Amino acid sequence: MNFLPKLGENLRAARKDKFPQDDMRSFALRLGISRATLQKMEKGDCSVGLNNYLSAAELLGCANQFENLFMLEKSLFDD
Repeated sequence: MNFLPKLGENLRAARKDKFPQDDMRSFALRLGISRATLQKMEKGDCSVGLNNYLSAAELLGCANQFENLFMLEKSLFDD
């Protein structure tokens, strides 16, 4: 699960870009979660439910990327 810290970094960067005036508490309120949960998300903590990440993605306007989450890349050798 080495991608989770990067996911958290991406979330933090997107939050700061899209809502530059929001501190963690303000953004957490937008999501309807606690600041502690947002802090865990931005650290890539796997104990946070996927629904919280999806809510953040929807708020940040990048939820459409979730539809590719389980897409397998086709190899040239696949039928």
